[in-house]
Amino acid sequence: MSESSSAVARPLLPNLLAINDLDLKQIQHLLALAADFQQQTPAKSLVGKRILLLFYEASTRTRTSFEVAARRLGAETVSITASSTSIEKGESLLDTVYTLRAMAIDAIVMRHSVSGSPVLVADHVDVPVVNAGDGMHQHPTQALLDAFTIIRHKQRIAGLKIAIVGDLLHSRVARSNIELLSRLGAEVRLCAPRTLLPPAFASLAPGLILTHRLEEALDAADVVMVLRIQMERMRESFFPSEAEYVHHYSVTADRLRAARPDAIIMHPGPMIRGVEIGADVADSPQSVIREQVENGVLIRMAVLQSALLPARFSKA
Repeated sequence: MSESSSAVARPLLPNLLAINDLDLKQIQHLLALAADFQQQTPAKSLVGKRILLLFYEASTRTRTSFEVAARRLGAETVSITASSTSIEKGESLLDTVYTLRAMAIDAIVMRHSVSGSPVLVADHVDVPVVNAGDGMHQHPTQALLDAFTIIRHKQRIAGLKIAIVGDLLHSRVARSNIELLSRLGAEVRLCAPRTLLPPAFASLAPGLILTHRLEEALDAADVVMVLRIQMERMRESFFPSEAEYVHHYSVTADRLRAARPDAIIMHPGPMIRGVEIGADVADSPQSVIREQVENGVLIRMAVLQSALLPARFSKA
């Protein structure tokens, strides 16, 4: 059978709910498409499309970057938050989605405090659903933009030593990055107090290194990814005090000397300066934190275009 007769036109991403939903070909395509958008002004490929931004949790970076991404591609956005809508009156998630879908919505980008909510919605609608963060479960576009940022600086991910430091227990960013960076061949080191790094994390990906010593995590690291302490998700005390956490786990310029001299510093934001990361580190030449925000727009452009436009694939 010829390639042309075996090829099928369909969207690259029927949904994007979790990193492990993506195969290597899809990951490579999204990273390459984002790179293309960085090099040249994108065509208005999504003119006539209407994208719903459904955010049940507060968001600045993610919601805004999805909105900017959609508009750069020519799409219209409809932004809905939990406050000042029928959601606040007790309307169920699915009833809200059914109502909004009836308004000619072409795709849904959603954030929700309950893990699995985007999967539930994807099972009940006939348009692509993109997970913009669900509970403590997944944040796939953050992991993709982080991988994109690392590649821009290091030209690869395979073989790099990547330390992820901070509140791992409550972090959907960490879970998505662990899955993606491990699949792409990095040595991933996880570091946190024992209460924020349970042994079960070792099962998230093969070859993970778990440590409660920051010096061990940072030793000759190529990339240091710092996570925010998510107090809003904590129902109990996970460490004696903020001062105690700073004493043992704050990524300061002095501690960063254990990493490679050309190591890059990352943070998904928002940062708590002076707690999880020193201000001198956040603003240092090694920091790529603001670049992560810029790259988030590029990756989300790639995701939206790949979810809404057909691509050519050969059947296996």
